[in-house]
Amino acid sequence: MKTVSVALVLCLNVGVDPPDIVKTQPCARLECWIDPLSQPAQKALESIGANLQRQYERWQARARYKLCLDPTVEEVKKLCTSLRRNAKEERVLFHYNGHGVPKPTVNGEIWVFNKSFTQYIPLSVYDLQQWMGTPSIYVYDCSCAGIIVDSFKQFAMQREQEMELASMNSRGTGNIFPQQSYKNCIQLASCAAKQILPMNPDLPADLFTSCLTTPIRIALRWFVLQDGRKLVPNITLDLIDKIPGQLNDRRTVLGELNWIFTAITDTIAWNTLPRELFQKLFRQDLVVASLFRNFLLAERIMRSYDCTPISSPKLPPTHQHPMWQAWDMALDICLSQLSGILNGAEIYRHSLFFAEQLTAFQVWLSHGSQMRSPPEQLPIVLQVLLSQVHRLRALELLGRFLDLGPWAVSLALSVGIFPYVLKLLQSSARELRPLLVFIWAKILAVDTTCQADLVKDNGHKYFLSVLSDSCMPAEHRTMAAFVLTMIVSSYPAGQEAVLQGNLISLCLEQLSDQHALLRQWLCICLGRIWYDCDMARGYGVRDNAHIKLNPLLTDEVPEVRAAAVYALGTFMSNTTDRTDHANAIDHGIAMQLINCIQDGSPLVRKELIVAYQGIVFQFENQFAVVAAQMLEEERLRDGSSISHSETGTLSPGRSGMRQAQSAASLQPSSSRANLLASATSSSASSSNNTTIPGSSHGSNFSSDGSLVDLGLRHAISSSAISPVGGLYGSVYANIWKALLSLVCDAYPEVTELATTLMNVIRQKAATCTLQRTRRRSAGCTLSAPGSPVSRMYAHSPPALLNSPPSVVESRAIFEIGEASPKNVGAMPTYAVHSTQFSRTRKMFDTGPDVIKEGMVTEDAHHVKKEPVIATDFVPWCCRYFSQSVMKVPDDHDLESDPHHQRQWRFDRNQAMRDRAQEQCRMASFLRLDDQLFINKNPNVPTCMKFHPFEPLICVADKDGVSTWNWEHGVKLNYFYNKNPKFSNISTLEIINGHDCSLLLTGTDDGAVRVWRNYYSESNLDLELVTAWQALSDMLPSSRAFGVRNTGSGMVSSWEQESRYLYVTGDVRVIRIWDTHQEQKAQDIPTQANSCITSLTCDSVNQSLIVAGCGDGLVRLYDRRLSPVDSLVLTLREHNGWVVKVHLQRHGDGKIISGSVSGDVRIWDPRFSESVMTIRAAHGLTAMDVHEYSDLMAWYNCQA
Repeated sequence: MKTVSVALVLCLNVGVDPPDIVKTQPCARLECWIDPLSQPAQKALESIGANLQRQYERWQARARYKLCLDPTVEEVKKLCTSLRRNAKEERVLFHYNGHGVPKPTVNGEIWVFNKSFTQYIPLSVYDLQQWMGTPSIYVYDCSCAGIIVDSFKQFAMQREQEMELASMNSRGTGNIFPQQSYKNCIQLASCAAKQILPMNPDLPADLFTSCLTTPIRIALRWFVLQDGRKLVPNITLDLIDKIPGQLNDRRTVLGELNWIFTAITDTIAWNTLPRELFQKLFRQDLVVASLFRNFLLAERIMRSYDCTPISSPKLPPTHQHPMWQAWDMALDICLSQLSGILNGAEIYRHSLFFAEQLTAFQVWLSHGSQMRSPPEQLPIVLQVLLSQVHRLRALELLGRFLDLGPWAVSLALSVGIFPYVLKLLQSSARELRPLLVFIWAKILAVDTTCQADLVKDNGHKYFLSVLSDSCMPAEHRTMAAFVLTMIVSSYPAGQEAVLQGNLISLCLEQLSDQHALLRQWLCICLGRIWYDCDMARGYGVRDNAHIKLNPLLTDEVPEVRAAAVYALGTFMSNTTDRTDHANAIDHGIAMQLINCIQDGSPLVRKELIVAYQGIVFQFENQFAVVAAQMLEEERLRDGSSISHSETGTLSPGRSGMRQAQSAASLQPSSSRANLLASATSSSASSSNNTTIPGSSHGSNFSSDGSLVDLGLRHAISSSAISPVGGLYGSVYANIWKALLSLVCDAYPEVTELATTLMNVIRQKAATCTLQRTRRRSAGCTLSAPGSPVSRMYAHSPPALLNSPPSVVESRAIFEIGEASPKNVGAMPTYAVHSTQFSRTRKMFDTGPDVIKEGMVTEDAHHVKKEPVIATDFVPWCCRYFSQSVMKVPDDHDLESDPHHQRQWRFDRNQAMRDRAQEQCRMASFLRLDDQLFINKNPNVPTCMKFHPFEPLICVADKDGVSTWNWEHGVKLNYFYNKNPKFSNISTLEIINGHDCSLLLTGTDDGAVRVWRNYYSESNLDLELVTAWQALSDMLPSSRAFGVRNTGSGMVSSWEQESRYLYVTGDVRVIRIWDTHQEQKAQDIPTQANSCITSLTCDSVNQSLIVAGCGDGLVRLYDRRLSPVDSLVLTLREHNGWVVKVHLQRHGDGKIISGSVSGDVRIWDPRFSESVMTIRAAHGLTAMDVHEYSDLMAWYNCQA
């Protein structure tokens, strides 16, 4: 909103004093710095009016000015209505000078003249409100001006009451009355209701107007008139008018004073006013800001003459603010040079005001925080940005301030940083680039609403040049990529602008940069560019963007991999023009992304599901056909139809990542049958078993409309998701199997997203199968979509691909985990399900009486669908720039509490190591039969783990973990591991035991979970840090004590130094996970026909791996060799299941192994024969070896 029209109403009646004012002799006479008695009355009036207009034009030269000199009521009315009509919705200013008329009346009237100037005519403020309209600003320069302000407010309230009454009376007639709020009009009055304007002859008569329009001149005059406020006493009023320079030239004396005055008044206002009021008065309109800035000066000057200026909205008193002392000092220093400057004896020395204020701001930054009051110099810092001398230092300090956090950015924006830093983008100075990029990254991380202004002023070109500058450090190019990402986010004009600057090519050229954060934001930027932008996708296809992004799917940084998945996902999902070429590209991307289902980072897997959402929406019919066809083939393979009551849900069983090594190893298990039967029986009791209209009793759908078992047994019957030809080799079938695996993911959020997406396919499949059943009854046949190499649409019946909602629109369809709505709407909606499911629950279980209207839509024209799932990955990445990047992390801050706590733990650990070494030397002389701890675990233990430094022991049962303090014999906590009921916890590891430890649990379905705060006394602080499928192709099995075990479950070994996790078990590989990178580092084939039962590794050289096997062999692997040649030694002296292997860290690095046969052997890894054998009782079932001492312990179930 701007002030576009100004009405200057002067009621002076030069030569005639008003009857109710008794003037002193001599008295103040100057009006707009003109003596009205020095020339004829009419000419003087015109000169005063013209001078007043010029004074206002200094603040707003483009406004429409109209003079009204000694007017009548009709002339004022005509002027105001004309200006309001031309201003439309913009602001109009009404300046009233009533020095030649009586004081305002208590009835709310000001005075004007009749045409013959023989009478004073009252003009009601009520009428003036009507003529001026809103928004408006009023300036009253007359005695008792406060009366006008009070009357204006009363009339404003009266008008609102009248409008409310008229609105109530017109409800039945249909007439609409315009609503105008006069309470928000701005008013400035020269004095209170009972005060008379000062008559000091050394001051102008219009002192208030002089303060508002010529602040520097009146400030200098008033300063000279004050006693004891100047260092140079010889300055006279005549010298004041000779000060050289222009107000708009900061290099001159007057210009610098005006610059300092602006900075000081802005600082006073920002530190005094509420933030919203400051924004309204000082940052929205140039004229309003200038008037209120000068109003602060008017308050200071006029209060010294017993006048109190009034404003609406009311401002707090500012006349005694400490910053006025800085202003007085600046005037003193300026005036001290005046005589020499006028005589030509010296050159003007610029004020040190801004340099000193920057130093004060720097001092605040050295100790500043959110808990302290904001720095009062912040508005001055913004003013300094206009100076080339101080600009670099000011930008550096401003960047440090913005880095303190979002609260600092909000403060800077409230001051008005935006136009300053936007204008600086036009600078070509290279030294400013790092600072400007940093500042803009901080701003956009908090406020993204400035996209339009950046694009409008071509600000995006600045960041394109920074990104393309190879000489810029990677950190600054990363910030430029972030800024460009914010510019294009959900803003088509921004996307079009950066495309013209070849942003896609710039990003693709730098994807191989060594800086991980840059690679991450280049991917995110690409994903934002071509989101909902076909033109950008076309540029991406031209530059082979989807091919260049593929290597990043295996990047060593999880955030980069997630960003690459995000970019490819948006690339697939934004095409509305479906051609064979576009389909082939999308299918290739989808197949490439399938490898990410085995990524160790939940961040990547969540983005993978969201990425697949796009292709599911693009080919919804094809996915529905694949799902239905898989079910049909499963039914035909079983040779019988599955009834409604038997197949109301889909049992997760074992996904493709949890299946047996080969089809031959899968027994026709009764456990699976029992699992399926128990799940179906539990769901059947709560399911509706009515027959679907138009379907046979042998339909593949339960009464809730969900897919039945959906060919899961066949979908996961192969150990890898790979094209094998036919239906199950198609893109859609492979993606379907990938989603089935993700539904059973170990991380709950991944499961939730996958389940929600599967519901979409299920809804469409319900429609397809219903129509398929009807067509079968009519003798029609369907064929599944073929491989994407051929033309998909040519091989699928048009009636199926574009099938209408048909009957399904009128029937209820059940979804996973949704609440039953009160009213079932007709519009299709999707609810993101929030329930966490265990793998024992069937995937498509109806849940507790869940009903949802069918979500089937026509996609013949590929109408853009709203996403049903989303993640906070991009906002989460953006928060990096809203946090402090300059602050020393607490871990490295030597005075921080976290550092002290960590140092205490390290000192404690070292003391324990020293004490342990002493005990190790005396271990052979001490008794070992002292019982320190005995207690009963809630359930049968499956494995346990001692904390290396805390007096804690973690005991796992089938599906939970108990944590005990063995010193005090107290159970601290018990929590459920969230693994499926058919799986057991088979391994525990303590991660980061020397510091803030984590607990890793591994289950015999191949899943690994990492927990934080696992030993807190309550589960409120328990946190699942991460979870992933560490092993694929595992067959869950139970262990039997005293006999040869049928399976080992998962076996693990944690290597703290390298942060590697070694896992194996009922599989044919030893898999090494790099937990820092959250991805698989290496697969080493076991080359054994039995499971691995125990595992240990060389944590010193990080090369040797020792594995005990179920066939009694001990195998040694060197991970430095190729996987095929990694088996370097086989030790063959055990006759039974190897219970434990251990590789000593001290001494000669001997290998110790024990088997179920009761023989414990010690090996030298250089030879294939044992160097010592210890005979234990037959039936050894548990064994452990001390890591640093020559102590062993074992348990014999037959003892």
